[in-house]
Amino acid sequence: MTPITQLYWIRVGLGITAGIISAAFALFLSQTDLTTLINGFTIALIMYLASYYIFRAIYKNKIEKQSKILSTAIVMYFFSWFPFFVLFYTLFKVY
Repeated sequence: MTPITQLYWIRVGLGITAGIISAAFALFLSQTDLTTLINGFTIALIMYLASYYIFRAIYKNKIEKQSKILSTAIVMYFFSWFPFFVLFYTLFKVY
């Protein structure tokens, strides 16, 4: 597997993890629907930026363009974060 492919699938997994974590935090932090979504998005964004700095150190010599580390799988990260955020927020809220 190439480093870009590894980075892609790790980010998809991190998006799912961020969805679970942000849903758990959303139950304790917010009071309105819009604030819940904004807080969840903020947590997901912080996790994405933190993963960038970690992956930049790991893949520094393996990927030629350093901007690829930031842009690889950003859409899939948030496309995997949002459904899992909604799913787990609903599950946590119901149960």
